Amino acid sequence: MSRIDDDNSIGVIGYLLFKKVVIEGANTISSPLTYGFPAITGFLGSFHAMSRKMADDEQLSDICLGGVLLACHDCQPHMYRPNSYNNYTFNQTRNPIKKDGKTASIIEEGKCHLTMSFVVEILGTDTLSHEQQGHAIQKTKQWLQQQRMAGGSVQGLARFEPVQFFDSDDISAVIPQLLPAFVLMDAQDEFAQIINDLQTVNPDATPLDALIDVSALHHIPETQKNGETKWLTTSRKSGHGWLVPMPIGYQGISDLYDAGTMQNVRNPEYPSQYVEALYSLGKWVYPQRLNSVGGDNDIANAFWRYRYDDESLYLVTQNQEF
Repeated sequence: MSRIDDDNSIGVIGYLLFKKVVIEGANTISSPLTYGFPAITGFLGSFHAMSRKMADDEQLSDICLGGVLLACHDCQPHMYRPNSYNNYTFNQTRNPIKKDGKTASIIEEGKCHLTMSFVVEILGTDTLSHEQQGHAIQKTKQWLQQQRMAGGSVQGLARFEPVQFFDSDDISAVIPQLLPAFVLMDAQDEFAQIINDLQTVNPDATPLDALIDVSALHHIPETQKNGETKWLTTSRKSGHGWLVPMPIGYQGISDLYDAGTMQNVRNPEYPSQYVEALYSLGKWVYPQRLNSVGGDNDIANAFWRYRYDDESLYLVTQNQEF
């Protein structure tokens, strides 16, 4: 998915729409601090795997997949609380018994059911023929149902036209296909404004303080004219839309080790290093708000992409310039 950065001649030649993908058992724990909706990397990683399969297909070897637009129709985390005063706890599943007949231990995890639509950029140098478009639709539909998605299993797609191809000049036609849903957008500008507002009141406040403040509800007592006290509930994110804290990548916290040096890594053939999660804010936006061509809500700015630099910073971002 990074070939667009390696070759300037490669550009967006079309889009694939995967409509109403039903995902069961997705990982709802997105980071050490956040939960509810899976991490963005869980979806980008799945389409990156699909892009690598394209390289082995004779008719699709000249193209690859780029940025991914995420539209959520439904998200149901598996949680429970006995009453409104208790904290939520994840519903856990017991594993099958072991070979010796003893009960296996419970692995604490959080799961959710999702219904998602994805719009994925197709990168290449030439436009696709009708035969190639049909082949791409057929193969990507097959691959999508064969692989994991954010740790979950794909159980189905939309009944009618589950996978569609759109030309690069016809991206606005995708918007009606996403309704009803919410599109996940980057809210770093809103986050920067909230940090600035918080530091105006408290110069010692940090971005972490702002992130926690966004996630909190403030209950403030207010004395009425009749002498009674009324509690008002306020939030730092009021007026900024539907903001949610989320992980946006990783920051290296160690040297980059040569391939094969670190033990128990997933891909020992590549250089590795220790990292920690980075956090920012995301914003859920109605698809019809993406019609403003050239504006902040331009649909072209709704695609999440991998970005990295030489300073061990690995991000998923919607910014065209890193």
